[in-house]
Amino acid sequence: MTWMDTAAELRRARVPAVLVTLASVRGHAPREAGAKMIATADGLFGTIGGGNLEMTAVTRARELLAEDQRVPEMLTLRLNDKAPAEYGRQCCGGEVTVLFEPLPVPASAAIFGIGNIGLELTRILARHEIDLVVSDSRPEQLEALDGLEAPVARIRREFAVVGEEVLAGLPPGTHVLIMTHDHAEDLHLCIAALSRGDLGSVGLIGSSAKWQRFRKNLVAEGFAPEAVDTIRCPIGLPELPGKQPALIAVSAAADLLARMA
Repeated sequence: MTWMDTAAELRRARVPAVLVTLASVRGHAPREAGAKMIATADGLFGTIGGGNLEMTAVTRARELLAEDQRVPEMLTLRLNDKAPAEYGRQCCGGEVTVLFEPLPVPASAAIFGIGNIGLELTRILARHEIDLVVSDSRPEQLEALDGLEAPVARIRREFAVVGEEVLAGLPPGTHVLIMTHDHAEDLHLCIAALSRGDLGSVGLIGSSAKWQRFRKNLVAEGFAPEAVDTIRCPIGLPELPGKQPALIAVSAAADLLARMA
């Protein structure tokens, strides 16, 4: 398996990692310039030469992961018996520069209900480097996604009569937007979202009057009022009013992307 295969597999599994590359080599070193490995919090794929060089690089890569760093950095190491070494000395005699490139897990979002607004919202979010789940209980609505241009986002379609099952399987930290064609379905999804407690945010499409009814029902279901009030309804930016589907989608997308930044 190449490092590109490993990176793709970790990306699919939503495992953050750091790509470590010997960017340059002067003199003698265990590996040539361009050698790569990938480090995760508890795994290592490939090698840049072993010894103090590799252990120092792995340690720094895991520090970057723990700090959630997103910016690449470089580190220069001397490979001689006079250089500081925490993991044993290497006497190759050369000097290497190591490039660390974080491979963070992209933000995750889910749209429940691919009607006029949901389709427009998907069209906007599909242009961003995120993981996007789109779900609807009507298969013909999901077929409308065939007309979208090739997405940047990794999109997963979920036909589900019971959308709560899809919601239960979302990664922690996912930002959820609920906008189905059925208010009863919306309510069940709100209940499922509040039951998780580990989502990034939850938005519900609708008017203030709809939210007051929903809030009353959710509190009656046993959820604390402060937990219920974490659901945003209406969705979108207050400074972008209007009822056109494309405008609501732009407003909702802008608000969501700000939350994921």
